[in-house]
Amino acid sequence: MKKKFFNAKIYRNDTATEMIVEDGKITHIGTNLPKCEEEIDLEGKLVMPPYVDPHLHLDYVYTLSELGQEGAGSGTLFEAIELWPKFKETLTVESVKRLALKGIKDEVSQGVQHIRTHIDVTDPNFTALKAMLEMKEDLKHLVDIQIVAFPQEGMYMFKGGRDLVEEALKMGADAVGGIPHYEPAREFGEKSVHDIVELALKYDKLIDVHCDETDDPHSRFLELLNALVLMEGYGSRSTASHTCSFGSADDSYAFRMMDLFKKSKLNFISCPTENAYLQGRQDTYPKRRGLTRVKEFLESGINVAFAQDSINDPWYPMGNGNMMNILDNGIHLAQIMSPEEVKTNFDLITYNGARCLNIQDGYGLEVGKRANFIVLNESSVYEAIRKRVDVLASVRGGEYLFKRKETEYDISLEL
Repeated sequence: MKKKFFNAKIYRNDTATEMIVEDGKITHIGTNLPKCEEEIDLEGKLVMPPYVDPHLHLDYVYTLSELGQEGAGSGTLFEAIELWPKFKETLTVESVKRLALKGIKDEVSQGVQHIRTHIDVTDPNFTALKAMLEMKEDLKHLVDIQIVAFPQEGMYMFKGGRDLVEEALKMGADAVGGIPHYEPAREFGEKSVHDIVELALKYDKLIDVHCDETDDPHSRFLELLNALVLMEGYGSRSTASHTCSFGSADDSYAFRMMDLFKKSKLNFISCPTENAYLQGRQDTYPKRRGLTRVKEFLESGINVAFAQDSINDPWYPMGNGNMMNILDNGIHLAQIMSPEEVKTNFDLITYNGARCLNIQDGYGLEVGKRANFIVLNESSVYEAIRKRVDVLASVRGGEYLFKRKETEYDISLEL
């Protein structure tokens, strides 16, 4: 059955107000399109592709509450990494699924339809990975999930970690992960970066590395990762997540590296809420923000996206899967709110994330692509961001995943 969604404000399209959907795909976009069997009035609301969360840890969500805590004592990255193994011993496939489902519902109910999750594979039993592989298949009608084989305790810091990553790739993980700044010495961090790229090439997998998530400007594993993917022509399939130390690098080094990032086409992911919370812990004042150079990346045409990262886990006590909240925090911290910047700010949680996931060919509001989109409770990009509006509806393959009413009052405010 053909459906026409009309009276819409379509993101990044100043002329079209209507879309026709048939067999789950967009067949027409424009104005004054032919009548269809079903016609749905979007009441002038802003329509955009579904939110993308390109960096989440679904095996960690809500584990902080399960531990009976409200936060780590020091609030540092490394304390959280030390806390995690104690809890990991208690995991079962069922417990991972139970908590992960809460996190997925948080995100999907707020407009996310694409998630990349890092799953800790420094576990010889692969408990979390087995759970997530099952959930990826079981929930594909609701959300697309990519799985990163992530050695949370290190490829070399954890005995046999590198081999566990390789086994996870054989089991079906979509991407190779790593954490070179956590390895016991720079030599082993560098070795892990070489391993990551070699494994990706061997198994034809994507790359997503927790890279330089530290305030230390001498942590420069990003430089090595970029060099290797540049030489292999693999940059567009690779992502550097966090890269907090690059925000502390001097300008001479940073701008030289950005020229190389443009050549390699490496993608970046910044986690504004989490890294603002974790980083700068040893600073007095001035205190660093924990962000990589988001503004400079955008100005240079380097792909960068925002992500949630954590929901109520030992690393971050907050988080609720609301990508509008992530965007709001990120554009404040990165200082990207000029009139021209606001026009494309939503790219940071939509199109740019899709590029990190390498799904851009099938993603977006264009003829021939799957009819996946969300409807926001405003008519303009500026007002939607300013008011941090809710998602009124999420449509997948032309069918509603959910639809909610605007806020109604029993007693309204009268002035």
